[in-house]
Amino acid sequence: MAKNQPKLIARAVIGLLFYFLLTPAALFLFAGTIEWPEAWIFTILGFASAVSSRLAALVKFPDLLEERGRFTRLENVPSWDRWLVGVVALYGPFAVVIVAGLDHRFRWSPEIILPLRITAGLFIAAGYAMAVWAMVSNRFFSAVARIQEGRGHFVVDTGPYRIIRHPAYAGALAAGLALPIFLNALWAFVPTLLTCSAVVLRTYLEDQLLKHGLAGYTEYARRIRHRLVPGIW
Repeated sequence: MAKNQPKLIARAVIGLLFYFLLTPAALFLFAGTIEWPEAWIFTILGFASAVSSRLAALVKFPDLLEERGRFTRLENVPSWDRWLVGVVALYGPFAVVIVAGLDHRFRWSPEIILPLRITAGLFIAAGYAMAVWAMVSNRFFSAVARIQEGRGHFVVDTGPYRIIRHPAYAGALAAGLALPIFLNALWAFVPTLLTCSAVVLRTYLEDQLLKHGLAGYTEYARRIRHRLVPGIW
């Protein structure tokens, strides 16, 4: 293990805990109550997926947590991703929970039938599961888009990568689009759709980066034709 690896892993864990405590704090703060079962389920699902994926990565790919722990200081990250990663991972999700909290507090949205909300909850769980599967299958699952030359970057075509090229983004889209329905906060679709648009744009740009910079990725893209949705795109 590299000399500074424990410090970087600790930084990644602390950052993760801070993020997953701050997100529900914002949700409940703007809702004005903690008596919101769906919000607690969402919080537990997100925390469980994050912790389980990081623990699995720590066992399988310890250097991956080092990579993720220093993502703000990594080299050869394209300028477009330094902007998009903030939208996709921070500003967008926080806008979603803030609007959802306000929607819940002021009852902006009509009541959504329970079966539809349960179905949305299952989509959230499935989306998180897909993201976890992607992370534990890909030792190059960096927080930013870049060619990881120092880590011997190669094309990963196992696990969910046998089905689509960007399974973690697909999982994020499934969970994100289901969340406003699950929380009965339809106004949250406004920041959700903006965030999802940024995810789709990032998927396209990352795909181009990999095609031009990662050996074997163009051939992989010929075999696995779709980026996010099998049979569609």
